[in-house]
Amino acid sequence: MREPKIITDLRHKVEHEWFGTLTRFGSRLGIPVSKLRVFFIYSTFATAGFFFLVYLMMAFTLWVKDIFITRRPNVFDL
Repeated sequence: MREPKIITDLRHKVEHEWFGTLTRFGSRLGIPVSKLRVFFIYSTFATAGFFFLVYLMMAFTLWVKDIFITRRPNVFDL
């Protein structure tokens, strides 16, 4: 069974606008698309790794704070 024309047109428009971003960007700047894709993939992993390291540093800071700063007992806990 064949897709209706409106669905096909919509799919081609979406593929061209969303998935062809690096292709159009590379062709306008004269950069090979394969180099752009590799750079995009590596930068995605690098930034995700950066935020993961920030998260680990924040968790370590809270852990150290909990070790050195003891909570005072509340009056109602007696």
